[in-house]
Amino acid sequence: MMSGRRDGPLMRNNTNGLNSSFRGGSRIGVAIAVGISIGCVFAFLFPHGFFSSSSSSSSIQSVDSNSDLQVVSSSCESPDRLNMLKSEFMAASEENAKLKKEIRELNERLQSAERGSDQAQKQVLVLGKQQKAGPFGTVKGLRTNPTVIPDESVNPRLAKILEKVAVNREVIVALANSNVKEMLEVWFTSIKRVGIPNYLVVALDEEIANFCKQNDVHVYERDPDEGIDSIARTGGNHAVSGLKFRILREFLQLGYSVLLSDVDIVYLQNPFEHLYRDSDVESMTDGHDNRTAYGYDDVHDEPSMGWARYAHTMRIWVYNSGFFYIRPTIPSIELLDRVAGRLSREKAWDQAVFNEELFYPSHPGYDGLHASRRTLDFYLFMNSKVLFKTVRKNAKLSKLKPVIVHINYHPDKLPRMKAVVEYYVNGKEDALKSFPDGSNWQAEPPPKAD
Repeated sequence: MMSGRRDGPLMRNNTNGLNSSFRGGSRIGVAIAVGISIGCVFAFLFPHGFFSSSSSSSSIQSVDSNSDLQVVSSSCESPDRLNMLKSEFMAASEENAKLKKEIRELNERLQSAERGSDQAQKQVLVLGKQQKAGPFGTVKGLRTNPTVIPDESVNPRLAKILEKVAVNREVIVALANSNVKEMLEVWFTSIKRVGIPNYLVVALDEEIANFCKQNDVHVYERDPDEGIDSIARTGGNHAVSGLKFRILREFLQLGYSVLLSDVDIVYLQNPFEHLYRDSDVESMTDGHDNRTAYGYDDVHDEPSMGWARYAHTMRIWVYNSGFFYIRPTIPSIELLDRVAGRLSREKAWDQAVFNEELFYPSHPGYDGLHASRRTLDFYLFMNSKVLFKTVRKNAKLSKLKPVIVHINYHPDKLPRMKAVVEYYVNGKEDALKSFPDGSNWQAEPPPKAD
């Protein structure tokens, strides 16, 4: 008879042991898993380990400690040490100022180099951004160049004189030595009579300087210059005329516009009220009518050329280098440099060189001057040929009152100057009648151009 299976005591005991073993193993596994997890967390939070962190802390504390020591040490610095530090600071400041000055000079050189670059690009820089051309008939190019930045370091003494004498940074300037003393007196007397305050005589010798002071005339005595003083003291009209281009440069560098005047001129009105100021140079002309003064088409005939026998040429009579208004611009200063440079190297007439540099165009081997120019009204700014050959014989023209009369065509300057005063100032109608149209070659004429 089969009976059902029953576990005995032994079997029950074994089963309990297995369960106990399983429970014990589970606890170990859980412990291992927890340990691994904690290890990963610490590995993530402390990648360099506990000792490294402690070392860093120690290092930081050491640095902080050293810093505290340095602060304490700094607070206990001696006065000598502080003075040395101040000296070093001052030296560094001076070095910094020198560097700034050098940078400023380099910028000025760069700007100077840019001025000599393409003329069209220079105009763009002056005018601003590039522009489109406007409608037909409305487009006008640049005529009035910008003035230079005044530089008083060029001649501080002259700068102080001009501050007192000039009006609106404009001044009449004349050069004179004792050879033209009598004409100079007529010159400044006419200026005072008109009431022109802004004029200055550049005295080329001590006698003229004293003469101006005695007559309450604005005068500037130049510093000695061995290179040109002998010419200044003893030179004639043409020799002295050549000096003015070098002397005028300082006036322009100081930022003043100059109305350069020879002394054989009588002033009847204030010339500053009749200028346009739209060009680098405004000059009176040696021309005597509209064609010669303002230009004309002169036809050259060469019969051997047959069909092409007639060649058209543009002509204009020269500007007078004894009376012109010049603005303080780069082209104006370049003009003075060019003329003065050529006169120092060549035996030439200053008026011829003045006009050549103003009018000759650029061509192979030569860069022309980019200066704007204006011809003054020849009836207002009158030369002596216009007066004695035309005006005095014309009933209508003789009633006009010019701004100035320049006795440039005649060698008997002083008597003609006095006659002009008698005619225009004192109203003596026959004051000009005794003089011939031209001259009897009483003085050496200007050199003829080659």
